[in-house]
Amino acid sequence: MDQPTVGILHPGSMGAAVAACAATNATAVLWCAAGRSTASAARAEQFGLTPVGTLPGLLYPSDIVISLCPPAAAEDLARDVAAHGFTGVYVEANAISPERASRIAELLEPAATVVDGGVVGSPPVRGKTPTLYLSGPADATARIEALFVGTSVKTRTLGPEVGKASALKLSYASFQKTSRVLVALAVGMAREHGVDQELIDIASRRTDSYLAEPEYVAKTAARAWRWGPELEEAADTLAATGLPPEMLHAAASTLARWNDVKDDSELTLADALDRLARP
Repeated sequence: MDQPTVGILHPGSMGAAVAACAATNATAVLWCAAGRSTASAARAEQFGLTPVGTLPGLLYPSDIVISLCPPAAAEDLARDVAAHGFTGVYVEANAISPERASRIAELLEPAATVVDGGVVGSPPVRGKTPTLYLSGPADATARIEALFVGTSVKTRTLGPEVGKASALKLSYASFQKTSRVLVALAVGMAREHGVDQELIDIASRRTDSYLAEPEYVAKTAARAWRWGPELEEAADTLAATGLPPEMLHAAASTLARWNDVKDDSELTLADALDRLARP
């Protein structure tokens, strides 16, 4: 199979690292610099991505486009891509509901072929090996599997139905991310009563508990701007299947208290808990 040209929308911390892995088996990996931040530009340069000036400039030469953006932007971004008549393989790899994934497929097909995707794990840097779960037409998922052969991004195809990969991603996120929010609330409550160290001591006796990792609260806060919308998508998915969504809505509401510390790597546990306690 010829090496494809790949477009990445957009080079965030996950998108840039995934795109760099795709470059192993691609002719080139393009990104659109229009309207992007200096941080995005720096990441793209760090990972060796090729800049283009406009969205059409990315779409027209690309055989495969991978969408990795905040969940709330996924559908509008797909609509923009559809408006330019993209005819390649579109990998919808955002943390969105299966219903939204299906709507995006309807927007882009039949001109393009849509593969539903979900990345589980940390960005593929410093030895991390996330898995990109795929669902969609067999020939298209096979092309994406081939794109990541021999890289730090592992792939697994779940079948031909668009929505399966999104459902798996959100099922995992609903547990993993809500668990981290519960840790923050538990430690915050304990701190208000002066027993936070005692709580951590109790948790340390159970190494399989997220409560034994209170230092992760600061990382949770820095990622809240992404995690909250993911949990809202997961809540919508629960509601669509008749399961109660209230817990995930509450977790998303809690995460929103940290929206002003986006990607702050200097945040401490104390800072995160202080912000959590202020409406």
